[in-house]
Amino acid sequence: MRVLTLGAGTVGRWIADILCRRRHSVTVVDNDPANVRRINSELDVRAIQGNASQSTVLFQADVCSADIVLAVTGDDEVNIVAASMAKALGARRSIARVYAPAFGDLSTFDYQRHFNIDSILSLEQLTAFELTRAIRNPDAIPLEHFARGQLEVYEMQITNNASAAGTRLRELKIPGNVRVGSIAREGRMWIASGEDELKSGDRVSLIGMPDAVTKARGTFGAEAEERRSRKRVMIAGGGETGFHLAGSLSPHDYRIVLLERDIDRCDHLSKTLPDVTVINANANRRSILEDEGAGTVDYFVACTGNDESNIMAGVEARELGASRVMCVVGRPDYANVVAKLGIDRAVSERDVLARQILGFLNEGAIISQSRLPSGEIGVYELEVVEGTRVTSATLADLPLAGRCLIAAIQRDGFVRVPRADDQLKPGDIVVALVDQASAEESLGLFNAPTRGKANSPS
Repeated sequence: MRVLTLGAGTVGRWIADILCRRRHSVTVVDNDPANVRRINSELDVRAIQGNASQSTVLFQADVCSADIVLAVTGDDEVNIVAASMAKALGARRSIARVYAPAFGDLSTFDYQRHFNIDSILSLEQLTAFELTRAIRNPDAIPLEHFARGQLEVYEMQITNNASAAGTRLRELKIPGNVRVGSIAREGRMWIASGEDELKSGDRVSLIGMPDAVTKARGTFGAEAEERRSRKRVMIAGGGETGFHLAGSLSPHDYRIVLLERDIDRCDHLSKTLPDVTVINANANRRSILEDEGAGTVDYFVACTGNDESNIMAGVEARELGASRVMCVVGRPDYANVVAKLGIDRAVSERDVLARQILGFLNEGAIISQSRLPSGEIGVYELEVVEGTRVTSATLADLPLAGRCLIAAIQRDGFVRVPRADDQLKPGDIVVALVDQASAEESLGLFNAPTRGKANSPS
């Protein structure tokens, strides 16, 4: 594929190197002549010096024929403008990396829709979502990014006295805007269908708006779950990663303590995260970790923004008795070190971004894709285009049952959970859970006849 990367800093160079190794045709644009010389000498890519937000530079980089444009400079505004221009000038897909949370806050302004950008990525938010899944369940369905934060995925086990036990899904009385996405039983996970009969001990994923999911939990035995004590999580570092992590963990299920050394940042966090206990403290001091109870928590997560500080805090928390310890590390060579130090999981921001970017390298109707750790279910973001079979009937009448579940529809800037009688329209963006065994057939419903068959997931 033809990939245009705007920005040759740490992130841009890392992406260019990965894509080059996978034999994609890569062009890099950067304002710094030193970066351009280094890229041209070290990587088998084409590097151009210039301002990524200027049309003449984009034309020089052949933006019109680009399959995907990745705007990853160090300036949020440049990335937004450059990605928007690239899309308008003919690029098939455009993606902008941002740091400031405001660009992803739909309650104030929808930058992605206004600037016609296919996706706005926050490296810090993606890292936080990775940590969130590790805490909740590594096999959890990752809809946070796909649904732009508007939907919740809640996984729970069906208890013995739950009304859902022994009942078929189509007979369940749950809110219409909540779907059961997957069922896990005896080591196997599959996409739920109306004919599935739920059993005590099954683990199900509920997908819907947060309030609706909370109401639906009682059907599956949520009351029994809520009687159990909440898990205790301590987060070291109140930067953007720590902020997103604290905000993505439900206060109904977790008691969260966040340690941040900057007093002004603490004030901001306490206002924006009312359910989180924010403490002005240096997480690298053992005495502070001991005083604040780091040795008694279920999860200790270090995301201070500094690799060495994260590792030190993680080691101290482990020695104090924290049940599970996780750290964010940027340097790839630290991955082997942290395991030897007793840290349970190291999350690399670069690896998280690389997986996300590679998920965007698709043809046809697929915008992005990922796969659950079990490997049996894929999560796809799909574009609905004119003349495709998927627009010809309601969801209930399409051959999707048990093979493909439309979990969310984005239409006119709003995301919602579909009903069985909904019919997809051209211009919709959908999030679908797809059984990998029948992926080619299911994804073929989204491809126009002139485009041929959908790509099989890699």
